[in-house]
Amino acid sequence: MHKTNWDDFRFVLAVARMGSVSAAARALGVNHATVLRRVAGIEQRLGVELFEKSVRGYDIAPEKLRLIEAAREVEAAVNAVERMAQAGEAPLAGVIRLTSTDAFCHEILPPIVARMSMKTPDLSFELLCTNAHTDLSRLHADVTVRPTFKLPEDLYGEVAGQMAFGFYAAEGVREDHWLSLSGTIARLHFAQKMRERLERDGAVFRASADSFLTLRAMAEAGLGRAMLPCIIGDQSPTLHRVYAPVDMPPVPVFVASHADLADAPRLRQARARIAAALEAEEERLLGIAPAAA
Repeated sequence: MHKTNWDDFRFVLAVARMGSVSAAARALGVNHATVLRRVAGIEQRLGVELFEKSVRGYDIAPEKLRLIEAAREVEAAVNAVERMAQAGEAPLAGVIRLTSTDAFCHEILPPIVARMSMKTPDLSFELLCTNAHTDLSRLHADVTVRPTFKLPEDLYGEVAGQMAFGFYAAEGVREDHWLSLSGTIARLHFAQKMRERLERDGAVFRASADSFLTLRAMAEAGLGRAMLPCIIGDQSPTLHRVYAPVDMPPVPVFVASHADLADAPRLRQARARIAAALEAEEERLLGIAPAAA
């Protein structure tokens, strides 16, 4: 068996990151055929098929997650050797793909990733905003910041704080006019609980949205009252808090990775830093700190 050259893994990791051979070729500055040849060569030498090929592109086979992450650890180690030769230390480096909800991606995470990137110049982030559950088993993201009462079994993480919800309205909006949640966020337990209570009270639902940012904009336009995360509602210059029709306990905020990769040093270190930064924001998350000017 021929020895595997580390350089071959650059092509595998590029395809894993970009999701297609064409995008990987552009990122590496080579042609499409070169990437195909190098990936096929390493698969042949290792005796495994690393990717599942489909019309969507190249997905990492779930059972090969550990192998790909091991290659990423080697990549980080190679880069660390170069940094240590120059600076004598090996800080967290590379790209961390971080996914979270629209509320966190808009109000909380940008300054956190900015501070982390400024403190560690070799570290960068890809921030993925979605209220749907990103499939971390495919390495679509490395770390997720997720408000939930319980993580699914395929994720492992720690609680970094709690997020509170409030009820908001613009001036003059009728008490029985409400906005409802749709899409992914409508399936949340507390969203269903709120709608059931309001329906019993005879509320009129004038519009709905699958984004808390969109709900805030509609509430500001006077369409109705809305339940919003305090980090979203408290930032509005035109909304004020109103009577809560249901009791809303704070929701734990987890910082997690896929369970199979939770012990990877790079991801463990990234989660710890993100969690520490979120802990410092807990008063804002709970709606007991003044909104930023």
